Amino acid sequence: MSEQTISGNVKTAYDEFYQKHDEAWRMLGAKYKAQHIIDVCKGRNFKKVLEVGAGDGSILKLLADQNFAPEYHAVEISESGVGHILSRNINNLVSVQLFDGYHLPFEDNSVDLIILSHVLEHVEHERLLLRELKRVARSCVIEVPLDYRVGVDKRIKHFLAYGHINVYTPTSLRYLLCTESFEIENDLSSLIEPEVTRFNSYINQKKAKSFITDLKITAEYVVKNSLGKIFGKKLNEQLANAYTVLCKNAGDQVDIF
Repeated sequence: MSEQTISGNVKTAYDEFYQKHDEAWRMLGAKYKAQHIIDVCKGRNFKKVLEVGAGDGSILKLLADQNFAPEYHAVEISESGVGHILSRNINNLVSVQLFDGYHLPFEDNSVDLIILSHVLEHVEHERLLLRELKRVARSCVIEVPLDYRVGVDKRIKHFLAYGHINVYTPTSLRYLLCTESFEIENDLSSLIEPEVTRFNSYINQKKAKSFITDLKITAEYVVKNSLGKIFGKKLNEQLANAYTVLCKNAGDQVDIF
């Protein structure tokens, strides 16, 4: 693997990111991200779990509270993030380490499951990171937001404000994983839950609470959810806001030409 590291401006942007921390907002988002991990891994057991890009540790905290695995590890590029992870006193958390974004401080095939939740969209050299995940872990759960849709060209500044430098559809993520020799074992598409949308509207966007707004948020969720169930996976993926996959190492790199 090359000696690639994250760019200086990216490292600087994330170093102090969690000092501007909104605990309620991040825990609310983590609630559903953790549930997606549990759902996509249903029927499987993993002993040693590593979260790459663990942020403030909110997902690991929720997984540990539900006894998802007996052993947890975390790596994070942000010093402020590492501090938050350590402050959570997560049950069975064995190690928390800073890393350079591409080189994991673990031996080959030493981890049962790597979690990469809402990280890949931030990564400058996504294939390099995926190859490192495959080196270290037998299985991976990867979740990305589904930003690539109508109007994406006009929303570049919006996505950059969230640090999103890559955009995905379920198909584009599957293609990326397939061409890096991952085999997808399970997947799910998900909508933003109404309570998350309401929180974002009333707290983050500082809008006044409104019965009409609540009704619109709930109605939109119910309609999209119902349409996805009626018309199946293809439409469900088109309407979804996030896509989660459980995948495993399928072997060597695919042949090209």
